[in-house]
Amino acid sequence: MVLKHSEAVPIERCDVQAYEIPTDAPEADGTAEWNSTTLVVVELTAGGTRGLGYTYADASAADLIRRSLARGLQGHDVMDVPARMRTLLGQVRNKGRPGLVAMALSAVDVALWDTKARLLEVPLVRLLGAARSAAPVYGSGGFTSYPIARLQAQLAGWVEQGIPRVKMKVGSRPDEDPARVEAARRAIGPRAALFVDGNGAYTVAQALLLAERFAAHGVSWFEEPVSSDDLDGLHRLRARVPAGMAVAAGEYGDSGLYFRRMLEAGAVDVLQADATRCLGISGFLQADALCDAFGVPLSAHCAPALHVHVACAARRLVHLEYFHDHVRLERMLFDGVAPVRQGALAPDLTRPGLGLELKRADAARYAVGPLA
Repeated sequence: MVLKHSEAVPIERCDVQAYEIPTDAPEADGTAEWNSTTLVVVELTAGGTRGLGYTYADASAADLIRRSLARGLQGHDVMDVPARMRTLLGQVRNKGRPGLVAMALSAVDVALWDTKARLLEVPLVRLLGAARSAAPVYGSGGFTSYPIARLQAQLAGWVEQGIPRVKMKVGSRPDEDPARVEAARRAIGPRAALFVDGNGAYTVAQALLLAERFAAHGVSWFEEPVSSDDLDGLHRLRARVPAGMAVAAGEYGDSGLYFRRMLEAGAVDVLQADATRCLGISGFLQADALCDAFGVPLSAHCAPALHVHVACAARRLVHLEYFHDHVRLERMLFDGVAPVRQGALAPDLTRPGLGLELKRADAARYAVGPLA
C-alpha cells in the first residue's frame, strides 16, 4: 500500500496474545528467581497492513490491552502515534500508569510505530532517522544460579563470538561475588570489558566495599548496586566507586519524568532505558533526548530484536543489552531477528518496520489462554 502524505489510515483491529516460555535452566539474580519468561505481543491492523509490538510482562497485561486500551485505538489514525498515545495515557489515569500499565502501553506504542513504518514501506530506523548503522552490544546473563563452569562458558562464548563486553549477575550471595567475578575474568581474558549487575541487592556500604574488590578484576560497569529508587544512594556511590567504573540504572523507568528525576539527582554515569517498559519507541526517544540535554550516555535494556532500530536512531546510545533469555526467545518466536556481527546489531534495511514476523505455529504452543 503506497500512501499519500495526507492520507489517514484507521486502525481496524487490535489483537493481543501472551506467551510463556520456560527458561533453559533455573535463573536468578541478586533479588529474584524465575524459570520462565512471558512475552505479550500486540498486533495492529490498519489499511490491510499488520504491525506488531511486544513487552516482557505478566500475562495480565494482555487482558488490560484487550479489555481497555484497544477501544482507544479502534477507528483512529495509526499514522498519528503521539495522538494515539496521548489518548491512551488519559484512558489509564485511574489504573495506576507505572509498572504493568506502562508495559502494556509500551507494546502498543511499538506496534503503532511498526505499523506506520510498514504502511510507508520503510524500515523503522529510516522513519526515525539513523544516528549510526549498527548498535554495539554486550552479552548479558551470568545468572547467580549458574555454577562457575556455566558462568565461565557463557561469558567466554560471547567473547569468542566477537562481543567485546559481557555482564554477569551478582548480589544473591555477596560473600561469594568476588570469587565469581574473578572466575569470570579468567574465562574472558584481560581485554574484554566485564560488567556486573546487582539488581539493587546491596546496601551502599556493601556496594562500596565490593566495588573496590570488583575493580581489582577490571569491572568497569556496576549496574543497580543499590535500588533504583535510592537516588541519593546511587549519587553517593558514583562519587566514591573506583575511577573507571560507571554506575548505571534506569531499566525500570516508565516515563520521561522518571528519567529526568534520575538525571537531575546525578544518580547515574549511564542511563538505561527499556522500550518495553518506558512507553515504547516514543518513550525511548524521550529518554535519549533527556540524556542529550544532560550530557549522559544511554544504554538500551534487554529485548535486542525490538531495540535495534531505535538504538540506531538514538544519539546518545553507547550499547544495547544482548540478554540471554530474550535472545533465545526472540529467535524462537520471530522471523527476521538480526544476527550479531562484529559485536553489533544492525537493522535489516530490506524489511519494513521492525522487520519481525511472529512464527505463529511455533508460538502457539506457549500461548497463555485461548489464541487471539
